[in-house]
Amino acid sequence: MNERNVPSAVAAEEIPWHAKRSSYPEPYASRMTLRARRSLGDFFGLKNFGVNLTTISPGGETALMHSHSKQDELVFVVQGKPTLVTESGETELEPGMCAGFRTGDEAHHVVNRTEQDAVILEIGDRTTGDEVRYPREDLCAVMGEDGKWRFAHKDGTPY
Repeated sequence: MNERNVPSAVAAEEIPWHAKRSSYPEPYASRMTLRARRSLGDFFGLKNFGVNLTTISPGGETALMHSHSKQDELVFVVQGKPTLVTESGETELEPGMCAGFRTGDEAHHVVNRTEQDAVILEIGDRTTGDEVRYPREDLCAVMGEDGKWRFAHKDGTPY
C-alpha cells in the first residue's frame, strides 16, 4: 500500500467499472451504453496518462469517431475481434493486435460487430488544452485545466 491506501498491484477485474458510461452530451451519450470501462489509471492515481480496460458489447463502440489535437492514443486488443474504423478505412482486429494514433492523426474509433464481447486496453495522455475533432458529428470538445471535457456544437454553441 502507498500513502493513498491503494495497493501497488491488483487484478484488473477488482477495479470497479467507471460509474458514468459517457461524458458526451445527448444525443451522443446514449450511443455509449454498450461499452463499460475500468479506469485503471484513475484507480492508481496516474496523472500523466490514462489507461482504460474497456469491454465493448456486441453492437457497441468505444467512442465517437474522433482525433485529438494534442493527445496520443494506443489501443491493444485483449479479447474478441473488434473493428478499427478510421477515416480511410476499416481493419478487423484480433487479440494481440494494437493500433496507435499520434496527435493530429486521422479520426478513429473501435466498434464491435461480432456476437461476442470485445475487450481492449486504451492508453492516452492527459494533455490539458487538447481539442477533439468529431468529423461525423456536430460536436467538438476541449480539455479544461481541471481535466474535464467541455463540449460544444461545431459553431461554438455550448451543449
